Formats: sequence, C-alpha cells, structure tokens
Amino acid sequence: MMEQESIIKHKCEQLLLRASHFDASDLHLLPGEHQYKIMFRKYGQFIHAGELQSDIAKRMISYFKFLSSLDISEKRKPQSGAFQKQLNDHFYSFRISTLPSAFQKESLAIRLLRQNYTLPISTLCYDTKTATELCELITQSQGLLLISGATGSGKTTSLYSLVQYCSNELSRHVISLEDPVESSQEQLLQIQVNERAGVTYAAGLKAILRHSPDVIMVGEIRDKETAKIAIQAAFTGHLVISTIHAKDTINCLYRLMDLEVSVEEMRQMLIAVVSQTLISTEQDEQKALFEILSEATLETALNEIAQHRKYTLPYEQTLAGQRAKLGVKLYEPTSS
Repeated sequence: MMEQESIIKHKCEQLLLRASHFDASDLHLLPGEHQYKIMFRKYGQFIHAGELQSDIAKRMISYFKFLSSLDISEKRKPQSGAFQKQLNDHFYSFRISTLPSAFQKESLAIRLLRQNYTLPISTLCYDTKTATELCELITQSQGLLLISGATGSGKTTSLYSLVQYCSNELSRHVISLEDPVESSQEQLLQIQVNERAGVTYAAGLKAILRHSPDVIMVGEIRDKETAKIAIQAAFTGHLVISTIHAKDTINCLYRLMDLEVSVEEMRQMLIAVVSQTLISTEQDEQKALFEILSEATLETALNEIAQHRKYTLPYEQTLAGQRAKLGVKLYEPTSS
C-alpha cells in the first residue's frame, strides 16, 4: 500500500512539473469512458498532453484532493481548494476544482500560479510605445484603470506588472483586494476576500482605506458589488486598477453599464480602458497587443453612448486593425 501511494505521489509531482515546464496556466484531467485525457491550457488554448488509465487518474485526483484538504470520499458534488508546493526553484500555489461527470468519474482542473513573479511591462508589450503609454496612465493619482480581454489573454499578468511598476518604480503604496489572491507578491500588501470571516469587498475596502494606500488593486470586477467597490475607491481619491471580462474597450463600457455603473460615473472616474490579446512574433515569442481607450477618444465614446448612439473605435486603433497592419497572428502555442 505504501509503495502504491509513493507511486501516485511521484506521478502527481511529475505531472505538475510537466505543466510548469510547458508554462501552462491550467492542468485538466478529463474523464472518458475508458481513460482520462491530460490537457494543458496555455494562453487560452487547450493542448492535448497524453492519457491516463482511469484507476491511476482516480488515485491521482484523490491525492490532489488530499493535498487541498478536500473530502476524498465525496465524488458526487463539486469541490474546490488549494495547496502550495515548490517545483524546482520556484514556489507555486495550485487552485484545484473537481466536478462529477456523466461517466460517474470526477473531472479535475488545477490552476498553476507561480508566486512572487511578474514580468516587466516592456517585456509584455509588443512595442515600446505602448509600454510607455501604459506606464504614463498609471502615474495618475486617482481614477479607475480597467484591463479587459478574453479568458487567457493575459489580463492578470498585465495587472500584476502594472501594480509592481507602481510599487517599484513610482514608490507608491499598493494594497490589493482579491478573491482569491492569484499570485503572492512580497512587495504588495494583499488582502484576500473571506466572506466567512467577514472580509467582504465592502469591509475589505473600508479597512484598506485606513492604511493610506496610493494605489488599490481590485482583482476582478465580476458583479455589481465589485463594480460599486471599484468606483467608490476611485471616488475616495485613489488610483484603482482592475480587470474585467469584455471583448474590447467599447464593449467594456457597455459591460460597466450592465453592472449599473452610470455614464456620468465613468466620465468622472475612468482614466482608460485597456483591452489586450496575445500574438506570435517572428521569433515565435508570445507578446501582448493593447487597444487603449483614453482621453479624447474615451470622452467621445462616452458622449455617443450617452446619446444612445453606437460608437466604433477607428479600425487602425483596434486589436484587429493593429494585427492587420503588423501582419502578425494570434498566439497559437505549439503542442507539448
């Protein structure tokens, strides 16, 4: 029995190592009728990475649930948890989620979060002009800056890079309010929402304001409550940086309206809306293109929306227009 447990533990560690070496953001074990598929997610793309016998996969899922302090015997209900582990010289936090499937087997998803790690803005951007523009935006002393984009487009990576720039280069006091904390950063004061302990977004923000922050990072605006919190924080005279799910910058404005943020509130508080996508360079590197809606263009867009008229960003400023001009393609990771 001990030997079998040791084998399963080794297989689990090797699978996590494979995923980290591939630079995957997520690892999935998907059940089929006779076996499990191993899938890696990288920059929004699912990559097939092998198969596992069902009995081995089930034991591995049980081991991951054990590490995450989940109920190993419960296979009929979804569960979620987390554990931390060092792989080689890097420290990771792993968020896991299980789902029961039609084959009476559990499906497993693991999010890989490398801790205390960010990339410089200049490294993320395809061109230095955009990097300079982004850095200028976050020199503002107050207002709301939003980063939008599809799932897997790198929003969170850009968010952490921007707040690290605020902390390191601008010497500003940054406090984050996250649910959950995606990546631990030594130089940031990070607050995790914990509803059971009474640390809601509202309570967290009230506590944060007593600690004299210059910059407040809200992990993601996902509902009316977090939208309200972000706007309130900006109105208190702080720079607020957050992410939001929207296809592009203009659709981000409509998304805010869906979350009951008025056009007047946006006019007063929005510094800029930034949308991004990932592309492949000639050197087969992954870089981010940014669509930036700010200043006069943002004002024009809000005026048109207030008049119930449709506004379209000039094509050359859109992500599609930039890709066409540069002759680059969307990032498509190679198979492992």
